[in-house]
Amino acid sequence: MPDPAVEALRSIEAILVATSAPVEEVERALTELGQALDPRIRVPSPQSAVVFERAVGLVGELPPLAHGPALAECVLSIARYAYVAAQPLKGLAPVQRAVELLRGLRLRPLLLRAVLMRGQLLADTGDLPGAIEAYSEALEIALELGDPADEAGVYIDLGCAFLYAGQFDNVIACAERVRVLSEGRGQLRLRTGRGIAMSNMAAACLHQEDYSRGLRAAGEAVELLDHPTTTNARLCRALAEVHYTRLLLEVDEPLAARQHCEMAQRFAVESGTERARVFAGIAEGLCEVYAGMTDTGISRLARVLEVARELKGCLPDVLAVMIKANEMAGRSDVALVYLRELMMHTRNTQQESTLLHHRLHLEQLERRRPPLSSPEALLAVRELKLRDQLVQKVAHQELMRSRVEVLERLAVSADLRTDPTGGHSYRVGKLASLLAQELGWDHETVFALELAARLHDIGEIGIPEQVLLKKGRWPEAEVELAQSHALIGADILAQSDVPHVKMAEDIARFHHERWDGAGYPFGLAYSAIPLAARITALADAFDELTHDRPDERALSLQDALHRIAFQRGKQFDPELTDLFMTLVPRLQRDHHHLDAYLGQAACESPFMKARQKIVSTLKGLNESPRANGKAV
Repeated sequence: MPDPAVEALRSIEAILVATSAPVEEVERALTELGQALDPRIRVPSPQSAVVFERAVGLVGELPPLAHGPALAECVLSIARYAYVAAQPLKGLAPVQRAVELLRGLRLRPLLLRAVLMRGQLLADTGDLPGAIEAYSEALEIALELGDPADEAGVYIDLGCAFLYAGQFDNVIACAERVRVLSEGRGQLRLRTGRGIAMSNMAAACLHQEDYSRGLRAAGEAVELLDHPTTTNARLCRALAEVHYTRLLLEVDEPLAARQHCEMAQRFAVESGTERARVFAGIAEGLCEVYAGMTDTGISRLARVLEVARELKGCLPDVLAVMIKANEMAGRSDVALVYLRELMMHTRNTQQESTLLHHRLHLEQLERRRPPLSSPEALLAVRELKLRDQLVQKVAHQELMRSRVEVLERLAVSADLRTDPTGGHSYRVGKLASLLAQELGWDHETVFALELAARLHDIGEIGIPEQVLLKKGRWPEAEVELAQSHALIGADILAQSDVPHVKMAEDIARFHHERWDGAGYPFGLAYSAIPLAARITALADAFDELTHDRPDERALSLQDALHRIAFQRGKQFDPELTDLFMTLVPRLQRDHHHLDAYLGQAACESPFMKARQKIVSTLKGLNESPRANGKAV
């Protein structure tokens, strides 16, 4: 019996050879291909992979006339296959094409599916800021369509993205919104979605050590996911049971924890997925450690770790548990070994992801630019020559800004774990540029410094939450690991191929050096520290002092300046400190809301706009009387 997908591909090959096939024939062939591809998505196989690779090539060659919904559906099927087959990178270009087609056709329900798929693919390839931008657009469409199930679906995906990003308050807010949307509705889709959202909430509460709330969320999750029949539903139930087990262990309920651990193992086996089995193994190993069978439990976790090293995606979770288990056993030296492995894995994964998406962004910018020999490009060059120098400078600055856009939003995303406003990087960049202005730097260099200083903490994307968000006093070894963000950031920027990157690289590497030589990573002193890094160090310290951080409350502006003055000639360059001490009071006089002035660029960032829209929507909806009446 002929393979429908292969037959459809042959039809499209014939169309490409003919070059003048009617639109109806193209649409029919694409519809047949999309219908033939969909069944293969459920069970990816080597044969299916060959078919999808061929489909990607042929669909990409179709003439411009093939711009109807059939092409959009077909391209979306290709993107969905890439997602299910764990090849998300291959799905990015097809899903972007589907989104662009559907925007033009104004097919809102189908566009919602495509935008959500784009968000899922971006999240899976490590571009969480890009995923959140996509989910913001999806939320807008879902609210416009008015279907609670669609809206809940967006919040479920958003919750997962926030969980990956370590923004746990937002995970909980998304889950609360799904709860409200599902109240009084018997749809299976909403019930399952609510169960997944509650499982995400349980995981977030575990990270935040809010065990009481986490237990209620985990209990609700396992109740809602009571009779899973699909592979994904069984995986979700297994994960919910694992979260429940871990929360029960934290509140000293070992018997109940063991019961839920057994349920996790059952559903992990039924799901047939290695990921579920890994997480069930985590739960079992922890149960043994908490029961005092330390060697047995750690041996079991070590076996799970070997499997996780092959799976990659589960590795951070298993390493985090190995660290905890060895700390409980009093083996701090062994825990440190696993912490270093977690750091290395996080660093490598985030660095690869950052550079990948930065390269894709630069390629996209290049594709948008007309060839130098084209009439449009020649006219643009001629126009620039005729127009004044200021316009040329603005155009150059816009190009610089667009080239660092991906790096900037990833730096801000890392910052959001410790600064919920997301404005720290932007405020530091602006304040650094104003100090450079006081030094008499030219306009172009001041602008370059502002962009570069925004990236000063980009290396924090390589620091796992277990280190960055740890409460209380840190052991010296963990302090050293956290300090490595300076070198991580510099390495990322050195490989990013951005003009003026040397300044950004210097700032990332040296902004924690001190004038007296007591800083890190190299212990440089005096003018051996690059000037741009010395400027940024002052701006960074001032912003941290005047805003709440996880381990310290904000100081008043006067108290912050007093502390900075005390560090004149110790932490900070004395001449720069003197300039800074006159600059900040003047800025405060000129701008009543100094924070708003320094953080204006954050309001113009597409990522920050998207995130703020989501956070504001969640806050407004979850604070409504209906939501408060049903709060956990």
